[in-house]
Amino acid sequence: MENKVNYAIVGAFVLALGAALIAVVLWLAAGGNTQKKYAPYRSIIAESVAGLNLDAPVKYLGVDVGKVSSIGIDPQDSRQVILRFLIERGTPIKQDTEAVLKSQGLTGIAYVELNGGSAGSPFLIATDEVPVPTIRSKPSLSARLENVATSVLSKLDQMTTNLNAMLDNDNRVALKTTLADTALLMHTLSSQRDALSASITDAAHVARNTAQASEQFSPAMKRITAGADAVEKMAVVIARTGASAGRTVDVAETSMRQLSTETLPELERLLVELNQLAPALRRLIEQTERTPTSLLLGGSIVPMGPGEAARKTKENEGK
Repeated sequence: MENKVNYAIVGAFVLALGAALIAVVLWLAAGGNTQKKYAPYRSIIAESVAGLNLDAPVKYLGVDVGKVSSIGIDPQDSRQVILRFLIERGTPIKQDTEAVLKSQGLTGIAYVELNGGSAGSPFLIATDEVPVPTIRSKPSLSARLENVATSVLSKLDQMTTNLNAMLDNDNRVALKTTLADTALLMHTLSSQRDALSASITDAAHVARNTAQASEQFSPAMKRITAGADAVEKMAVVIARTGASAGRTVDVAETSMRQLSTETLPELERLLVELNQLAPALRRLIEQTERTPTSLLLGGSIVPMGPGEAARKTKENEGK
C-alpha cells in the first residue's frame, strides 16, 4: 500500500514554521530597544593586567555592572595600561570611586572591581571636554604583596651584605676571642659564687643600715631646713635694713656735701674776721681796764713809738 504524502499539509507546516521564526527574530529585534544601555569609562592601571581579557566583567561591590571593552598600553607612559569599560547607565560611579584588579578564586580569571565612593562625593559624569571619564585606580592585592615582598627581599639582601662585611676574618677572630674570654669570665664567676653571694648579702646589710640612718637623719635635715629658712628670712631683713641704711647714707652724703660747699666757706670767712677782730677787742679791753672813762669820753691819741711806727710802715708797704 503506497503512502500518500499530503504536500499541502507539508507546505502549510513549512510556512507556519518560517512565520514563527520570522516572528521570533522580529521580537528579538524589537526587544533590543529594551536592552540595558551602557556608558563608556576608562581607568589607568600602573601594574600588570595579566589574566584580564576583553569582555571581562566589571563589578561594583560584587555586582556585575559592565565589561572591559578595550585594553591597551598608555601612549604617554609605557609603564601604565589604559582599560576602557562599558558600564550600565545609572551605576553610582562617583569621583572617589576606585578601580582594582581582582581574580576569581582558584581559577585566576581577572576582573575589575569598583569600590563605591563616599556619600558626599559628586557623581563622575561625561562632559563635552571629557567625553570618557577616568575612574581612579589603586594597586591590587597582588601588586601590594609584590611591592612588600620586593622591599623585604631588598632589605634582607642589604642585611646579608652588611653581615658579610661585618663578619670578615678579623672580626671573626675577635668574636672568637670575645667568646673565649666570656666563657673564662663565666667560669671564674662560677668558682667565686660563694664570695659573690657573701658580697651581695653584705651589700644588702649596708643598704638596710643606710636606710635606717637616712630615717634617723631625716629629723636633723628638717631642723637644718628650718634653720636655713630662718637664715634666709634674716638675710631678707638685713637686705632691707641695708637698703634703708644706704638711703640714710645718701642723705648724709648730700648734707655733708652741702656743708662742705656752703657752710664751711662761710664759717671760714667768719673765723678770719674773728681773728682780725680779736686784736682790736683785746686792745679795747686793755684800754677799758686802764681808763674806764674812755668808753664815755673816748681815749686820747697816744703817739706811736719808733718800733710801732716802723711796724706800721712795713704793714702799709706789704699791702
